[in-house]
Amino acid sequence: MIELAVFHNPVEADLARARLDAAGIEALLLNHNTGGLFGGALMPSRLMVLAEDEAEARRLLEI
Repeated sequence: MIELAVFHNPVEADLARARLDAAGIEALLLNHNTGGLFGGALMPSRLMVLAEDEAEARRLLEI
């Protein structure tokens, strides 16, 4: 898996993952549960996708 994006806001991270899941793209959030302990500043959520899904995921999230 590759890192697609980093989010300091856990709500934005959840929305991005949900959007990818709805499109059939497997996505994983790393540091998501621990990020809330520090407000996302010290440990932001990392959105991960399979390398072969990167281009489509970037297109869907417009990043």
